[in-house]
Amino acid sequence: MEEPSRDVLEDRIGYHFKNRYLLECALTHTSYANEQKIRRYEDYERLEFLGDAVLEMISSAFLYEKYPDKHEGDLTKIRASLVCEPALAYCARDIQLQQYIRLGKGEEGCGGRAKDSITSDVMEALIGAMYLDSGNAEAPKQFIMRFILSDLEGKLLFYDAKSILQEQCQKNGGTVTYDIVNEDGPSHMRTYTAAVLINGEEKERGTGHSKKAAEQEAAYRLLLRTRQKEQHLQ
Repeated sequence: MEEPSRDVLEDRIGYHFKNRYLLECALTHTSYANEQKIRRYEDYERLEFLGDAVLEMISSAFLYEKYPDKHEGDLTKIRASLVCEPALAYCARDIQLQQYIRLGKGEEGCGGRAKDSITSDVMEALIGAMYLDSGNAEAPKQFIMRFILSDLEGKLLFYDAKSILQEQCQKNGGTVTYDIVNEDGPSHMRTYTAAVLINGEEKERGTGHSKKAAEQEAAYRLLLRTRQKEQHLQ
């Protein structure tokens, strides 16, 4: 199968690599690297290590400036929500990064392209590759601000949907539960549908490739609908 054009990816992220080798390494999973008789590219793990540090530095500086009144514990919690594995995988899919990952046949066959763990790792590796290629933090900073730290309020609502909904219900004396109402697809590409129930009454549904992701989507949809209704009444 022909690989998708790297030029399209570079146009999408707004950065063109001087050293394409770095980009190719960032997109290469260890399963693919190990299958090649001649290792043309390293896997992304070292770049991921670097990208993780760059992402933490830039996101920490951004949140420090944005929330001057918040304490260290609050800032840490917000940063964790924005750069956790599901959050990075969500942002990676926004730029269709999963299309460009090189996977070994075994990993491809067991649904590796849809795994949050892999897509989030590649997102960090891409940041690391960008940092090395540009020679400074400005290019990765622009990328992070555009694709990870943009629409902060909406993303925090999505990433923390379950805990936010739980807190709201507890204040009102209610209870939140979730029920997996449907499962579709083969075992390596399962899609789950979850219902969120308030005091035993179904309020909304969501889907995802894991039960947790489906529950999060259901909670987010309910919070979003509630907020839109409140704004309409104002």
